[in-house]
Amino acid sequence: MRITSTSCICPVLVCLCFVQRCYGAAHHGSIKVTRNQTKHIEGETEVHHRPKRGWVWNQFFVLEEHMGPDPQYVGKLHSNSDKGDGSVKYILTGEGAGTIFIIDDTTGDIHSTKSLDREQKTHYVLHAQAIDRRTNKPLEPESEFIIKVQDINDNAPKFTDGPYIVTVPEMSEMGTSVLQVTATDADDPTYGNSARVVYSILQGQPYFSVDPKTGVIRTALHNMDREAREHYSVVIQAKDMAGQVGGLSGSTTVNITLTDVNDNPPRFPQKHYQLYVPESAQVGSAVGKIKANDADTGSNADMKYTIINGDGSGVFSISTDKETREGILSLKKPLNYEKKKSYILNIEGANTHLDFRFSHLGPFKDVTMLKVIVGDVDEPPLFTMPSYVMEVYENAKIGTVVGTVTAQDPDTANSLVRYFIDHNTEEDRYFTIDASTGTIKTAKIFDREETPWYNITVAASETDNPGLVSHVPVGVRILDVNDNPPELARDYDVVVCENAKPGQVIETITATDKDNSANGARFHFSLEEGLSLNPNFTLRDNEDNTASILTRRRRYSRTAKDIYYLPVLISDGGVPPLSSSSTLTIRVCACERDGRVRTCHAEAFLSSAGLSTGALIAILLCVVILLAIVVLFITLRRSKKEPLIISEEDVRENVVTYDDEGGGEEDTEAFDITALRNPSAAEELKYRRDVRPEVKPPPRHLLSSSFDSIDVQEFIKQRLAEADLDPSVPPYDSLQTYAYEGQRSEAGSISSLDSATTHSDQDYNYLGDWGPEFKKLAELYGEIESERTT
Repeated sequence: MRITSTSCICPVLVCLCFVQRCYGAAHHGSIKVTRNQTKHIEGETEVHHRPKRGWVWNQFFVLEEHMGPDPQYVGKLHSNSDKGDGSVKYILTGEGAGTIFIIDDTTGDIHSTKSLDREQKTHYVLHAQAIDRRTNKPLEPESEFIIKVQDINDNAPKFTDGPYIVTVPEMSEMGTSVLQVTATDADDPTYGNSARVVYSILQGQPYFSVDPKTGVIRTALHNMDREAREHYSVVIQAKDMAGQVGGLSGSTTVNITLTDVNDNPPRFPQKHYQLYVPESAQVGSAVGKIKANDADTGSNADMKYTIINGDGSGVFSISTDKETREGILSLKKPLNYEKKKSYILNIEGANTHLDFRFSHLGPFKDVTMLKVIVGDVDEPPLFTMPSYVMEVYENAKIGTVVGTVTAQDPDTANSLVRYFIDHNTEEDRYFTIDASTGTIKTAKIFDREETPWYNITVAASETDNPGLVSHVPVGVRILDVNDNPPELARDYDVVVCENAKPGQVIETITATDKDNSANGARFHFSLEEGLSLNPNFTLRDNEDNTASILTRRRRYSRTAKDIYYLPVLISDGGVPPLSSSSTLTIRVCACERDGRVRTCHAEAFLSSAGLSTGALIAILLCVVILLAIVVLFITLRRSKKEPLIISEEDVRENVVTYDDEGGGEEDTEAFDITALRNPSAAEELKYRRDVRPEVKPPPRHLLSSSFDSIDVQEFIKQRLAEADLDPSVPPYDSLQTYAYEGQRSEAGSISSLDSATTHSDQDYNYLGDWGPEFKKLAELYGEIESERTT
């Protein structure tokens, strides 16, 4: 099977088609479809051979955008099995089969029924098969072939990003790149020149040029000046077919703006200016404007104005308005037409941002001269001083002269001046002023201690023109006179302790004076004269504006007198001196040993232990009752006391009990207890006191020597023998008890039996540390100690 096609474009293809057709007509059926065959040779096994394809394939081509009335012939399918008898049937499947491409199933001719667009689809993949019409069995295996859409130049180049807006600095070098433009062509770039684009400039010469191959736009002139022309509209064309005649083209617009550089210096429109400024202009106010022109824009036109010389550089100042780029002339000092009528200023305007590439076009600054003419105006009176400070003594009479203000008319007319006080505040009503002379007087009596300073405002106006008024502040200081006596600085709470000593300082007082230091800085303290000598307290002037209160005797008692009054006289050092008398109240209080106040109430010592009066009365009643019971008990015992020996005929063995309580520790005659404490301490042998002994006791030295050598057991045995041999004992048994404590300790006995009866030199200060329960005891022993010391 072979394929033929009449869709040949180039002459070579036409020749090939012609040869193919002639060859097919002269030798049709010469290319046959061979089937797979098996040849049996004697003595050989069956050999399988690969069958040769019976299809002859070439690519089919179909022209896009076919506009003819008949379907476009694409090509022809033919099988070697086709004998021309119509037994072979051709079948076409795949993309566009049956819709775009149709086939004659008998002849195998393929036609395109629709106009194709290569830019939408470049090729189609189809499948062809030849079958037996009678059996519907395939005569050839199914094969795949491609139908390519042949491109024609039907798409013009397009600028997808246009129009363009771009900038380039002015004064750029020739050939400076501005922008690269790119056009796209939808035609096939691999076939012919349909997609080969060249660029050209249609509008914008001779300022700009474009590269025909790359589309790069460049400047074509030297030193393009923005101030001469700022905006350019350039039209660029893109044409396919390599720019040949018949090619399609597209165009775009490129808007080019020249950006500014600092290539123009500032220039004043005039070299001389004149400005009128009235002398009444306020200091700090703007009095005029001046501007230098600069053809540049933005920061390239920024400039700074300065006054470089002239006789008015100290009177005027100039600053730059960043928005309008104007020089603002301001007044630094007040103008006076009568002193100077004009000023000359040289003003310079210079760029602040310089581009050194264009320094040859400079200098980038300019100078002009400004003449300022001072205008004469009718001015208000001018005071001789910007402010006044005056003084007047307190308590001065109404109408006392305080001071005088003076103002003059600064104009040449020298008009008369009238003075008055602005009564805007209450203080302004305390003074009056003479309208002609400006003399200020008092309108009330002042007290410095109440208000030491007054502020008033004095105004002055011309008699011919009352509308022109000037003001001046006046401060009045009230001077002090000694009109206030001194007095105690505060209410003193003076306390004296009960155990105070003579000459002890119990308080230091000071004084104050409402007058200033000139009339009250030095104070003198003393007790009031004419009174008898105070036996309790005295006063000592410390000569440093303080005084000390001292005690004059020992010990004060709250119960006797708990409050004392001490009159004190205080005088100042003013002229004339003033004095005042004050009375100090001094309270008597109980204090600690270190001087701290414990209580100042007379009944405090009764309740120091925390007991009320009712509780104390109850305790006293209980003590009285107990004493009465004890007395009654003793009386009953004495009345019932029996004799020691009941009867001489009673010879029974008895135990005699002695209920003698003795007289306490102070009773040393009732019983000598030293014999029971230590045998060695006994000085002599003691016998019973109720019976006179008939035998003399042994010598003392013998007893002493025997006591030193025997122990307790021997001592008891000796006592027993003495009792047995004593003829003075009763005829019945008696019981004697001995308590032995051992040898004498080096620390000594703690008993008070052998202690001295006189007062010792012991220090009782430790009693003050035992707590509030022992305070009274500590005071008592403290008093005893004080009396002994005295």
